[in-house]
Amino acid sequence: MIIETRAFARAGLLGNPSDGYFGKTISISVRNFGAQISLYASPELRVEPQIQDRNEYRSIHDLIESIELHGYYGGDRLIKAAIKKFYEYALKNHIKLTIKNFTVRYSSNIPRQVGLAGSSAIITATMRALCRFFEVDVPREILPSLILSAEREELGINAGLQDRVIQVYEGCIYMDFNRKLMETKGHGKYEPIDPALLPKLFIAYRTDLGKVSGFVLNDIRVRFERGDQEVITSLERIAQIAREGRDALLDGRQSDLDMLLNENFDLRRKIMTISPENLALVESARSCGASAKFCGSGGSIIGIYKNDEMLNHLFVTLKKLKARVIKPYVM
Repeated sequence: MIIETRAFARAGLLGNPSDGYFGKTISISVRNFGAQISLYASPELRVEPQIQDRNEYRSIHDLIESIELHGYYGGDRLIKAAIKKFYEYALKNHIKLTIKNFTVRYSSNIPRQVGLAGSSAIITATMRALCRFFEVDVPREILPSLILSAEREELGINAGLQDRVIQVYEGCIYMDFNRKLMETKGHGKYEPIDPALLPKLFIAYRTDLGKVSGFVLNDIRVRFERGDQEVITSLERIAQIAREGRDALLDGRQSDLDMLLNENFDLRRKIMTISPENLALVESARSCGASAKFCGSGGSIIGIYKNDEMLNHLFVTLKKLKARVIKPYVM
């Protein structure tokens, strides 16, 4: 029997990057893109490499093209980290795993390293497949933290829980990472929001702006832990923006969300260096009358448009920046 599992891309609607600092966020799953895992019993344990994992090339030009398309890191390291953390979870919780081997392969059409959570999607889908294969039930509120541990502890990726929570729960989720709750329970409070309450959303991304998000956020971590007041105050306000956005959605005040999205990005810009190319995405979208902020750490933006005329304007304007515009499919 072949076990097949999926995890979808995600976009941070409000509150990021406060999730890594006991903040609050609202995130949506983007079902336009996903990562898929196929896992089946086999004599040996095998992680099948995909094209982005190869280390043999026809020429130097082929190598450069591969790096520009897939980056420096493939998905096999993510799968290995997920397997290790799953095994350690079983040991810690006195879960006896059946002695059996498997072959695992992955595929993904999530644009790489543009803030749509492609890496965590591969780990999430792997964890789901392992749970089914070994018949292990990891509580849903715990699973995001287990996924995050594979990235943080095994791969040294500086990240927060937001991506993993939305990829586990799916749809639209308001997340409160209250410090006391996180330190006592190991997870936050996760509240589903009906996607029907969402305004008209667009996402735009440029694959040539890809970068590893952990590298982008490392300076913020250092400044936060050093007690930098500007960073702390900005992150606190960004978290509050997510709370205000939740209330606005539930109250049907969609008009308030434009202002909140823009403020979220403007505060982020105060404490982070934004490349001219990434800034151009946001400013060009705003020039069309839309709101805009990063989906994650750069390379993609999410915003609100008012009508089809504005959406068409976004298509035309952002295409000049080599960006693709889509309407996220959320459910």
